[in-house]
Amino acid sequence: MLDHVTEGTTRRGVRASYFRNPWRKPRVLQAVTVGYLLWSLLPVAIAVVFSFNAGRSRSSWQGFSLRWWNGDEFDSLFTDEALRQAMFHTFRLAIPTAIVAVGIGTAFAIGIDRWRGRPARGANFLMLLSFVLPEMILGVSLFLVFTFLFDNLLSLGTGAQWLGLITFQMSYAVVIVRARLLSIGPEYEEAAMDLGARPGQSMRRVLLPLLSPAILASVAVVFADTVDDFVIVRFLSGAADTEPLSVKIYSAARASPTPAVNAAATVMLVSTMTVIAIAYLLYRRYGKGQHGADVSSFTQL
Repeated sequence: MLDHVTEGTTRRGVRASYFRNPWRKPRVLQAVTVGYLLWSLLPVAIAVVFSFNAGRSRSSWQGFSLRWWNGDEFDSLFTDEALRQAMFHTFRLAIPTAIVAVGIGTAFAIGIDRWRGRPARGANFLMLLSFVLPEMILGVSLFLVFTFLFDNLLSLGTGAQWLGLITFQMSYAVVIVRARLLSIGPEYEEAAMDLGARPGQSMRRVLLPLLSPAILASVAVVFADTVDDFVIVRFLSGAADTEPLSVKIYSAARASPTPAVNAAATVMLVSTMTVIAIAYLLYRRYGKGQHGADVSSFTQL
């Protein structure tokens, strides 16, 4: 009897220790994590490596070369007019979208946090609806709006792409910033106003600095997702000079692709990772000593 009790207690102790430290032996989680990372990152690494291939093949290594970056007279990334224009147009879309979408999203998140009653719940529902709405449906809807309702005011092209991307990306900023607001609470602003600060001063000098980590995270997420966006920009593109890199890469991959397409994809990857790294460094600098928004904040949305 005593042996059975001891054995049962030992098994419960092993299970409890496993849930406290799931990385202990057997290292199943480590194996799954490493396998997932390899499966996700290996194709990206191969695409980057073959952007430096000397030949036209995208599957057979023929030596190291910068031919597809700037060495080929007509087909390299920086000499191909279409690819170079698409690359610059991608950043022309991504930078203003990140700035405007995060700015509007931050204001919208603060407004929802301050409102009470049905208007706040309705606005919150509409924000979450746009967050979970399939991008294909939003792209088709915006296409119909700009071609049938606003055709005389704003035609398809860069302006329509800006509006479409801001509409879609704003929800990311709202969710991230509102989660931060829910973790901060109103106490800091109330303390500032008790000390004589006006509402505008307390927001500018107290609330916004506390929101800076969430704002930086929103900028990184919106920029990365805008650079990678395909559906909305494809529906709302007008002439050929309004097609970003994602569309050009898709079109080239279906025709006669060269490693210049890999070079273009590498530029997208490096630019996204650079923005994320800068946002992380700024977050470490300005978010030091501040408590981050925990998971429970997202569940309260």
